[in-house]
Amino acid sequence: MKNSEVKELSTQEIVERMGEEKSHLIKLRLNHAVSPLDNPMKIKAAQKNVARLQTELRKRQLSVQK
Repeated sequence: MKNSEVKELSTQEIVERMGEEKSHLIKLRLNHAVSPLDNPMKIKAAQKNVARLQTELRKRQLSVQK
């Protein structure tokens, strides 16, 4: 997911997507703990997706406050 894609989402969609991405990240971490993943970089990509969503959500919260 790119920043341009995140900016196109509504605030409600960002919140929903963040929940999905967080649960996906947890599943990846658990699976990696049990048996190594084929591509452990998936964990890093999932973390970045969560961070992008949180950043955009925070930007929107700050812009509403001003």
